Amino acid sequence: MKIKQITNITAGHTFRGKIPEVKKSGVIAIQMKNLSIVDGIDWRSCIETEVNSKRGLKYLNEGDILFTARGGNNFAVTIDKIPDNKRVVAAPQFHVLSNINKAVIPEYLAWLLNRTPCQRYFQREAAGSLTKSLRIKTMEETQIIIPSLQTQKSIINLAKTLKQEQHILKQLIHNGEKTMNAIANDLFVSDATNKQITEKN
Repeated sequence: MKIKQITNITAGHTFRGKIPEVKKSGVIAIQMKNLSIVDGIDWRSCIETEVNSKRGLKYLNEGDILFTARGGNNFAVTIDKIPDNKRVVAAPQFHVLSNINKAVIPEYLAWLLNRTPCQRYFQREAAGSLTKSLRIKTMEETQIIIPSLQTQKSIINLAKTLKQEQHILKQLIHNGEKTMNAIANDLFVSDATNKQITEKN
């Protein structure tokens, strides 16, 4: 089936120019720099802002999916938890998937959009010569597969396990780099000490 059959796809909120930071406004803006395919949304890096409610403004809800529609790296992230007492809007670089059919688990749909079959379609259909972008109408035609809820849950659990392994591997690499740098620093300190001893002798 096509993705438009199970969800509504709309553009992120339109701002005039740079998104202004307005502290204590209670409205958070999610920008491209605030999320990654591995870590999801980094809420701590998001800014509070001011929005024009006269433009048919729609705040995001838990279970919605953000899709990066501009640039060469198109991926989907599920909004799993919104900070308490905050309203959230997406920057215009995103497509927002909302009102997802109850037969589809949002995490599964985001996972599927990030997989090779869908990614090939996005890369093929993206428009623009310098900065690629994926139109909403184009995304609405994306072919998807919806297995049983049980199968979706199994896939989600497997994906979560893989993500945990990626975090562990990332930490191991980071720790390994720190160890290598420490060894290198010790070598230089040792060399400097030996030179001082030689000079004194």
